[in-house]
Amino acid sequence: MSRPAQPASPLSAQAVDDIPACPIGATVAAIAQRLPGVRQRRKAARPQELLEAALGLFVEKGLAATRTEDVARLAGVSKGTLYLYYPSKDALFKAVVHTYLAQVIAVGTEMADKFDGPASELLPLLAHTWWTQVGSSKAAALMILIMSEASAFPDLAQYYVDEVVAPSHALLARVVQRGIDRGEFRPMDVTSVVQALIAPAQFLVLYRQCTAVCAANPVPLDPERFMQTQIELLLRGLEVRPQA
Repeated sequence: MSRPAQPASPLSAQAVDDIPACPIGATVAAIAQRLPGVRQRRKAARPQELLEAALGLFVEKGLAATRTEDVARLAGVSKGTLYLYYPSKDALFKAVVHTYLAQVIAVGTEMADKFDGPASELLPLLAHTWWTQVGSSKAAALMILIMSEASAFPDLAQYYVDEVVAPSHALLARVVQRGIDRGEFRPMDVTSVVQALIAPAQFLVLYRQCTAVCAANPVPLDPERFMQTQIELLLRGLEVRPQA
């Protein structure tokens, strides 16, 4: 006797990827994409896909030249779908800044709250976190974008200052003040120290952006070594000097 037919099991995401590129395979793949499990996974990933597309276009074209329909097209969705998540280009840009910059600052703040070692060890740790999460990524160019288009988008520039600049200064000020309070650092104007800490990072972003389009760079810069050198110089200036 022949065995009864077994019910077909739903296609997994891996199975969809393994379907050969043929007319029948394309049809099966299209059907699989409409299955509840696959559709839910795509829906959950959609906001991040839109943000990645927006970040790339903002950095490449600028704020004024980037159109929401271009972002939607790059992310593979309709303009209406984009507006379900981000109702305007301003909202989309704010979400990009929050995801790629503000959240990294929040991670640094949490790190500082849990760190119980010397401030002189925490500052290099925060610098390394910034470099790996922001400085070495495409998101670093958002600073240059704001600098170049702030006058045309004052509300977005204010959002950047409120969500990125102010929290960054507050975080570093806490660490510097902690070092002063514990006797690691000599008393100095905390605001000026924080600005001195941030300036090398800004220079690094600008330098890399300017030299990236050059066919040859006679003065190459190693980002990791540069950051380490700047931290060492600043810490040497901050440390309590032994009395004669």
